Amino acid sequence: MAPSFPPLLASKVTLANGKTIPQIQLGVYMMTGVEVTKSVHWALLSGYRAVDSAQMYHNEREAGAAIRGFLSSSENKLGLTREDIWYTTKLANCTTDYDEVRKSIKRSVEVSGLGYADLFLLHSPYGGKNARLTSWKALEDAIDAGEVRMGGVSNYGVKHIEELVGSNPRIAPVVNQIEVHPFNTQTGIRNTCLKHGIAIEAYAPLVRGMRMKHPRIQELATKYSCTPAQLLVRWSIQHGMITLPKSVRRERLMENASVENVDISGEDMGILDGLDERLVTDWDPTETA
Repeated sequence: MAPSFPPLLASKVTLANGKTIPQIQLGVYMMTGVEVTKSVHWALLSGYRAVDSAQMYHNEREAGAAIRGFLSSSENKLGLTREDIWYTTKLANCTTDYDEVRKSIKRSVEVSGLGYADLFLLHSPYGGKNARLTSWKALEDAIDAGEVRMGGVSNYGVKHIEELVGSNPRIAPVVNQIEVHPFNTQTGIRNTCLKHGIAIEAYAPLVRGMRMKHPRIQELATKYSCTPAQLLVRWSIQHGMITLPKSVRRERLMENASVENVDISGEDMGILDGLDERLVTDWDPTETA
């Protein structure tokens, strides 16, 4: 009998280049190597098909090994291959040293052991305009070399998006990964990305647990017979975003993705949108020069 997974784990978003990306992904930020090994295995076993890592997380090796380990294990009942799993990682620092960026991208791919990264992001706009544009050129060339399938950015604000698009890049960014949730809706950045055909990936969609007991979240979770985490994941999905909920607990991995029966009304989506307080749960480079 084929294993049963939350249906939304099969949902994909079509990017501007015509390719598709899993809409619900496992984020592994601030996970130890041991936690990554367990969480990635559990996630793939539960139907997740995408893992999001980064050089700054210091767990690319473990994330890649966990993916490869699952694919070669007896638990891979569906006969999944590398092509079935989406792997994202990110450049720690933009720099004006083109060769260093190229080497850094190659190291990430080699460390993961996966042969290539499906998506490689510039992790932040820190470093200045020349560093950002030089790093993007190196990323374009990594795509041409087959080390990376697609390129994008992370924590880019409006001016950084306009700067990159205005430089007439040979390969356009397909994604901007930013912190987005009802308490930090990022409408300005989202509208700019929409204008340029750049998909939004929402990190910290669960607000890192900081607002689970908020009265409105509690009220609406009760109304829709779901958990606060499920309500927040569903908010991201109904806004058409790719969402990266994180958990090191197997049951929560399943719970976070089991939101197919939650259908938030337009009125209640408006209520959630209205909770915006520009809450930053970790860092916010979007306004950097």
